[in-house]
Amino acid sequence: MFDPKFRYFLYAWTSNPSQGLPAQVVLAGNLNYTFKDWFSVGAGIRSLPGTRSVEGNFPFWLGVDSRLMADEFFRPSYTSGVWAWGTIAKKLDYVAMVGNNLSTLGVSAAQLDNGFNTVSTSLVWKPRGEFGPGFGDFEDHKKVAVRVGAHFTYSNENKQSQPNSEGFENTQLRLADGSVIFTPNLFGEGITITDATDKMTSFDGGVKYRGLSLEGEYYLRWLDNFQGPNTAGLPGLFDHGLQAQFSAMVIPKLLQLYTGGSTVFGQYGQPWDFRAGINLHPFKNRVLRWNTEFLFLHKSAVGYTALPYPVGGSGPVFHTNWELAF
Repeated sequence: MFDPKFRYFLYAWTSNPSQGLPAQVVLAGNLNYTFKDWFSVGAGIRSLPGTRSVEGNFPFWLGVDSRLMADEFFRPSYTSGVWAWGTIAKKLDYVAMVGNNLSTLGVSAAQLDNGFNTVSTSLVWKPRGEFGPGFGDFEDHKKVAVRVGAHFTYSNENKQSQPNSEGFENTQLRLADGSVIFTPNLFGEGITITDATDKMTSFDGGVKYRGLSLEGEYYLRWLDNFQGPNTAGLPGLFDHGLQAQFSAMVIPKLLQLYTGGSTVFGQYGQPWDFRAGINLHPFKNRVLRWNTEFLFLHKSAVGYTALPYPVGGSGPVFHTNWELAF
């Protein structure tokens, strides 16, 4: 707007399963300005850069609008805030954001406190240069492409500032069995957590070459500083987990096969999931694709209506989608 360095981003989102929910239609966006290659600033609503999938690479995923379970369990979501990003050294990029909470979509201003209590950062190194916008090697790299990333998120969360459990892109602090930690009496009769501190870090890596890709991420999360009735002496919680994905462009620009899986190693369970799928790009571009996917779940730790799996779900899931990216 007015100047190539001053840019805006607006979007609208909805889905059929979300009709009737508080955030059935999401309207959001942000403004940003580039001062130098090493320093740009933005303000508005965007995703906290706490894991690879929330760096801004949607919809260039292997599946359609659906992360692996461990990523969905650990990641932060979208919130209001301010952020800076840029290239601080050759092939080394950063993003740093300060925001309202872990997930603000479907959360009204009346539910929030008066502080920016969430900080999230990412540092990504691409030693061989360009890596592509997302997961999988649709670009068909002729030389090996590599990325290594590290992310960290810190947030003071309040029971009142949480999104609805079925809300779009919601992030809630859950145990590995899927229970939301703010549930009354979850840790014993008369014990209710009203406030908690979430600290989460993740490390990811990926390699792409001639249509093949192997990508993975490892997550660690600490929950502590609990407040609320009878929470004195309640010990902190630690969970960790991982995911891995492999894909191959069987026919360049046209047909892709992929598989992946994830697990959470938690104090209250060890859920896991597996998936395999096919992507067909009929016009040999990323504008239109037909995705068909099979999943198998074991006691899923996450889920809501916009995902093809529910909290606690176990067993097979099959779904197929047409995706138009414009």
